[in-house]
Amino acid sequence: MGGFFGTVSKKSCKTDLFYGTDYNSHLGTKRGGLVTYDEERGFCRSIHNLERSYFRTKFEAELDKFYGNSGIGIISDTDPQPIIINSHLGRFAIVTVGKIANMKELEDYLLSQNHHFAEMSMGKTNPTELIALILIQGKTFKEGIEMVYDHIKGSCSMLLLTENGIIAARDKLGRTPIIVGKKEGAYAVTSETTSFPNLDYEIEKYIGPGEIVRITADGIEQIREPNKDMQICSFLWVYYGFPTSYYEGKNVEEVRFNCGLKMGQKDESDVDCVCGIPDSGVGMALGYAEGKGLPYHRAISKYTPTWPRSFTPENQSMRSLVAKMKLIPNRAMLEGKRLLFCDDSIVRGTQLHDNVGILYKYGAKEVHMRIACPPIVFECPFVGFSASKNEMELMTRRIIAELEGDPNAKLDKYSTTDSPEYKKMVEAIRAKFGLTSLKFNTVETLIEAIGLPKCKVCTHCFDGTSHF
Repeated sequence: MGGFFGTVSKKSCKTDLFYGTDYNSHLGTKRGGLVTYDEERGFCRSIHNLERSYFRTKFEAELDKFYGNSGIGIISDTDPQPIIINSHLGRFAIVTVGKIANMKELEDYLLSQNHHFAEMSMGKTNPTELIALILIQGKTFKEGIEMVYDHIKGSCSMLLLTENGIIAARDKLGRTPIIVGKKEGAYAVTSETTSFPNLDYEIEKYIGPGEIVRITADGIEQIREPNKDMQICSFLWVYYGFPTSYYEGKNVEEVRFNCGLKMGQKDESDVDCVCGIPDSGVGMALGYAEGKGLPYHRAISKYTPTWPRSFTPENQSMRSLVAKMKLIPNRAMLEGKRLLFCDDSIVRGTQLHDNVGILYKYGAKEVHMRIACPPIVFECPFVGFSASKNEMELMTRRIIAELEGDPNAKLDKYSTTDSPEYKKMVEAIRAKFGLTSLKFNTVETLIEAIGLPKCKVCTHCFDGTSHF
């Protein structure tokens, strides 16, 4: 899904831009990019491949080439960005975060209107260029962005670096977040509020669904009012977000802690201690331990020097290797114990399969698993939070196929908590991995932990509810 950062200042912006962009999510990273604007020198852009290296190592050495008081940056899990456009709306650079479900349809439409695509990404049309081509059909930036909202199925949030500040436009249903920060002499705008504290920004505004604002060093101008409807992705809090980030005023770590707390208060498990699967399972495990009144132990640790927090590669064999190599068990904390582990989710089951086997190998007496969210039964058509190519990569769908002979059978029942089908599916997953017990949080508990109305939060991957 990626993340972006932009800043407009009364002085040089490159340091804030560099660090602010790097603080955004690196899950599934493929490309990183920065662009600044200076009245005398114009736009300066740089894009690097980050699949085998870190953002800082690629951009740090070239920071001196960036001039100007305004800039935007991107951590992209799809295409090379930013793109610089010269159009009747003026010159601007653009970065986008989202997922276009009707990409081919829009490609064909634009080509039929005699447009062409100059930017290719891995042999395919660059989604950000496609967004830009739709946008410049408008007579104004506002009209052009609204055309993007009208044409895109899926989601799209964007930042535009113009010759007069930054335009920030959030997805029409707010599936992905945009937050504005402020400090003396400067504003910033980002996907992750984790970018703000160390750069001295304070949260100034949560941009609403479909809202468009122009940001300059002097203030924020609203170009389009927000829509009333919102469908922000619940998986932001479950897995995607960094613990210190806030979305809609709700802190990620606090939500994870509350998910665990509520489950721990109700759960009837009989275990010796609670452990978290790094990284995103730790917050839930701390909450569970408090709710259950049990000690928290670090029985498994992540090797951080060379295995950063990231999505695993698209290749299945490499996914299996990464899942095994980045987490290291601690025999002293495992041997002879009845352990309860908390994790964020079960998507493919690759990491869970390897972890459970290692835990028993190192002497665990019992291995119980508690999951922060409900079973993921539906592929997400709205937000690119997973490298899954199809729904058969989901553990739940493979189990349903085994049970029913059809991976699409009775999905409404399999996604209903405590239905006979749901219980059968969970038991099959438990047995497949040799777990002593397995339980998932409910949609109701997750929504309660997030603290937003259910109608404002997208839970499509759990219960199939959705709308474009």
